[in-house]
Amino acid sequence: MMMKRMQWKRIELILKNPFTVSYGSSTTRTAFWLRLAGDEGWGEGTIPFYYGINYQEMTDFWDQCATRREPFPDTIDEIQRWIGTAAPSPAIAAVDIAFHDRIGRQQGVPLYKLYNLPAPEPMITSYTLSIDTPEAMVAMAEQVSAYPYIKIKLGAPGQEALDEERLRAIREVRPDAKIRLDANAGWCAEDAVSLIRRLEKFDLELIEQPTAKDDIEGMGEVQRATDIPIVADESVRTLEDIDRLHQAGVRGINVKLMKCGGIAPAITMIERARSYGMQVMLGCMVETSVGVGAMSQLMGIADWVDLDTPLLIANDPFDGLTYTENATVIAPKGPGLGLHFKNNEQEIGKTNE
Repeated sequence: MMMKRMQWKRIELILKNPFTVSYGSSTTRTAFWLRLAGDEGWGEGTIPFYYGINYQEMTDFWDQCATRREPFPDTIDEIQRWIGTAAPSPAIAAVDIAFHDRIGRQQGVPLYKLYNLPAPEPMITSYTLSIDTPEAMVAMAEQVSAYPYIKIKLGAPGQEALDEERLRAIREVRPDAKIRLDANAGWCAEDAVSLIRRLEKFDLELIEQPTAKDDIEGMGEVQRATDIPIVADESVRTLEDIDRLHQAGVRGINVKLMKCGGIAPAITMIERARSYGMQVMLGCMVETSVGVGAMSQLMGIADWVDLDTPLLIANDPFDGLTYTENATVIAPKGPGLGLHFKNNEQEIGKTNE
């Protein structure tokens, strides 16, 4: 059968350990890979269930792209016009990443050079400890003792007292670690302020998304109550969100390709945040090395990276993105994304061939 110009596959990413955040728990996550004909480019689209995005809308968009007769973009300036905006952001991001991979390969340069960005020097990623009992989280913190940055998931409903116990227990066994907290929108502003005042003594580097995604004023209230940088995640998907966060006094944003729709939008968001003096974290959903590798190309313009999900999944079939023993991320060096499919015979899901 002749391959279409663009294929997609649905896959189940197998997590090495159950992953629990304030929204719920899972042992697998759904992801989609996109491949341009002749292995000219790879993309990835994935989004957690709690973002409320319909997978059918994503795959319908890719099927439409696969049957279009218009030539694929040959320059980065043509990408956004070709893709448009009439699709969910992770569907757009998948095509965007694949086109960047293709153009980088055609020009023989890594992705960051397409935008004349600073080279992505190696950066240490935080490693995520998902919500569990204090004992289980301590055991995991000890297991990754070589990793200097730990992100601790908190914010499960009604567990504020247990959150404090979790953090205290982890800090006791990892006095060396730089600790970042992520509540995934699990607290109201009043509870967040009260809890953070009790947690500040544990020497925290930053706190992500303490309040509901629409409660930007509440997040600003939390920021005014602490010197610890508050970093918006679920609340930031557009440039207008950054404007509102800045006006509220929030000090940082977490940029993810799956939220904003691709490389150029991510760069634009970073530039907007920088214009306000805000700090920038590069993040990801639970993605393979395709999505994370694309984001790693922007490390030259970031303050922090949270790009650990290839360390969390058991079936990432791509080579090229490197992690050292202390969780330093080394971006691929080759043209485009610089990644290589391992080409094992594992069944990875439905295809639109």
